[in-house]
Amino acid sequence: MQRNTPINVKPINKNKVKLFLQVTLYLFIITVFEFAIAFTVPHEYKWVRIFIFIALTIVKAYYIMSEFMHLGHERGSLKMSVLLPLLFVVFLLFILLFQADAIYQAVY
Repeated sequence: MQRNTPINVKPINKNKVKLFLQVTLYLFIITVFEFAIAFTVPHEYKWVRIFIFIALTIVKAYYIMSEFMHLGHERGSLKMSVLLPLLFVVFLLFILLFQADAIYQAVY
């Protein structure tokens, strides 16, 4: 038979909640800015739009990894083990965009 033990609830850490809400607000503002760019910048400036989207996505990924994945409070080697592959993926995106545009220009 199990014995009923009381559950001790710890008080809320208000600093962590404030940081969580602050990062959530940053991500929301960046997303609204991305939507504003998507609907206001003309299509003639597609490379500017692409660059801005990739840069803002990297900023959002930084905030997500830093706070929600708790990577911002880790040692440098663990940070690099996550951030270096991200840099390679970003480099791959630039290569793919450049090659896709070259193929598109050659075909059409």
